[in-house]
Amino acid sequence: MIRAGIIGGAGYTAGELLRLLVFHPEVRVVFAHSESHAGAPVSDVHAGLLGDTDLHFSAEYDLGAIDVLFLCGAHGKSREFWQTHSAPKELTIIDLAQDYRDESDGYVYGLPELQRERIRGARRIANPGCFATAIQLALLPLAAAGKLAGPVTVNAVTGSTGAGVRPSETTHFSWRTDNLSAYKVFTHQHLAEISRNLSALQGSPVAPAFVPVRGDFARGIFATATLDCDLPAEAVLQLYEEYYRDAAFTHVSRRPVDLKQVVNTNKCLLSLERHEGRLAVFSVVDNLLKGASGQAVQNMNLAFGLAEDCGLRLKASAF
Repeated sequence: MIRAGIIGGAGYTAGELLRLLVFHPEVRVVFAHSESHAGAPVSDVHAGLLGDTDLHFSAEYDLGAIDVLFLCGAHGKSREFWQTHSAPKELTIIDLAQDYRDESDGYVYGLPELQRERIRGARRIANPGCFATAIQLALLPLAAAGKLAGPVTVNAVTGSTGAGVRPSETTHFSWRTDNLSAYKVFTHQHLAEISRNLSALQGSPVAPAFVPVRGDFARGIFATATLDCDLPAEAVLQLYEEYYRDAAFTHVSRRPVDLKQVVNTNKCLLSLERHEGRLAVFSVVDNLLKGASGQAVQNMNLAFGLAEDCGLRLKASAF
């Protein structure tokens, strides 16, 4: 049995992580740390877990009592944590923040569809960003084939949970509902990991022009990447199907995809449309699962030699 601990246990990603780990057949959650909710039942914050677990948030924890640690704090908090703590030699660490996505300090970038074999047995794993997951999965097959030499434009709409649990002016229901707005145009922080990985795979610089958009829904990302493509439509489709042939959760659809197919699952679904030399790739993920906590569990499974989909076969709603 894998013994798990969580730092930063009160946020959205931690709530989804707990939901997955509580029912994971190979995991026992030892602690979920939260300074602001210490002593309170986990279900007081993550109400959907009422009746599923008696776990309470802890103020103290023992890193030597666990096998895997999930860091679910805000960006920058993971590096702060390791300035005042020491990791036991055998501890596996999975960081859901952006602190180590540059693979510094021995971390492996945790996108299984890109480097599954490096994740197997890794002790330090940096979970990708949610936009970065959706966008890279839309473009990896083309990069691997050297077909991203020209300009790439990406537009991606995200749900309000992507902004975190703390409310702000742009996540308030009365502002967000029936509304759309762009933000961090061409400057979003996930561009660094996207460009680095696609460029390495392509063998030449790839710098997508990325426009993130706030959607008026709670969870999910719908990303659209467009570019020039000289391959026939069927050849592009076969390229994608072959690249993802062994992927546990990323699937290519020959029909248009939509968010309801992936919300509450760890899946990424892709569809393609080609017209007069232009290609559009559509990518949909749940930002809290494949874009965060589900992928973290997927990475844990790989690191510990479990089946990649262990505890992750979640079903989307039919409506």
